[in-house]
Amino acid sequence: MVFIGTFLYTANQQAVSELDRRHGEFTLVVEAETNREAVGLFKDRIEQLKASSEFFEGNCTIYFNQLLEFHNFPNSEALLLNIRSIAGDPLMPFIGCSIPNRQSDNCRIFNWSDNMPEIDGQNEVVFMEFEP
Repeated sequence: MVFIGTFLYTANQQAVSELDRRHGEFTLVVEAETNREAVGLFKDRIEQLKASSEFFEGNCTIYFNQLLEFHNFPNSEALLLNIRSIAGDPLMPFIGCSIPNRQSDNCRIFNWSDNMPEIDGQNEVVFMEFEP
């Protein structure tokens, strides 16, 4: 099966200048037998990226936002995986929808509060943390 994990993160939060601090999101894809194996492979890859790149500098917190599992992919039409609707400037909350379709739009409201993501008003749970 193919697993797609989406993550939110904050990085380099100890930096004095706001321009040096980062927050954002990323996606990892892996083929695995089980979701537990996929999550382990995601953790391994994040640790590799932390060690070999500047993506997750300094104090870094990662939140596991979503896990999608596919046994196969459609071959007659493209599948829309994630869509985001953002109001106003980048400080505003946004609406994100995963695999919207006729049966379910699966939309949620995303917001950042004190460097911690909230989804539909609920704080996200820390998935991994790194300190310099």
